Amino acid sequence: MVDLLPPDVRSRLRGLSLVTRRAVGSHGLGLHRSHSRGAGLEFAQYRAYEPGDELRQIDWKLYARSDKFFVREAERESPVAVWVLIDLSASMGQSDAARPDYSRLDAARSIATALAELATRQGDRFGFMGLGSDGLALLPPAAGSRQRDRLLLELLSLRVAQGFAAEDHLGPVWERVGAQDLVIVLSDCFDGGVIALAEKLSAAGRETLVVEMLTVAERDFPFDGGYRFRDPETGEQLLADGGSLRDEFLARFGEARAALHRRLDALGIRHAAHMLDEPVDLPLRRLFGRPHDADAA
Repeated sequence: MVDLLPPDVRSRLRGLSLVTRRAVGSHGLGLHRSHSRGAGLEFAQYRAYEPGDELRQIDWKLYARSDKFFVREAERESPVAVWVLIDLSASMGQSDAARPDYSRLDAARSIATALAELATRQGDRFGFMGLGSDGLALLPPAAGSRQRDRLLLELLSLRVAQGFAAEDHLGPVWERVGAQDLVIVLSDCFDGGVIALAEKLSAAGRETLVVEMLTVAERDFPFDGGYRFRDPETGEQLLADGGSLRDEFLARFGEARAALHRRLDALGIRHAAHMLDEPVDLPLRRLFGRPHDADAA
């Protein structure tokens, strides 16, 4: 199965925990107050022992019969789940000239996989929705490595649509996302419907975070000479000299981003940007790392 997380990124995730503001206010723990085994935990599956697993998780009776180490995984029932919502509008399919085979959607796949990795390590439930005008992709929340594998299959099958999901097609979001859940939206934030959804979720009491997916070209605008610029969603085109547009574009794009950030800040929606030439764990360190980690990033 394809691994969307490079080994170096997987290693850096070990210092992170998915922590809600709600949890920080109650003793600074993660999504769950306890990670101990006991009553209320239902056996889910066996898996092969991996370095780093706790010895107490090994099923020693099974080891005596098979001479191999297996770990018992429990499916933790919890009122809290982590939801990853991915914008599937056409602009999420954009990439940079230096790496045309790696789009915003590819980066979103990797960030979603990293979030699933963190949730799995913590024993938290996690689910996923892909939101596009062609329909919604949905994976209900569950815990464990099997859920992580199910998510990977869902992510690999994702394709961009023409636009973001229409408001009257967003019913499953409100039906599925619980009042105590943590919602992480992965989007370039170009479609107003995405921001409106994040605002409504936050206003309804769902803790909502946004990762803004940006190309290198949007940060640097490295174009000189004649170019045909095309909007992937509307099809509108502009034929112009890249160098003469650079200052105006960067200024207007910077103003638009600043306005977006003010809009999110007004509702207490935490946010972080991800550029396609950056490690995919960087926005997660900005959102969930310690303050000095964010400063170093």
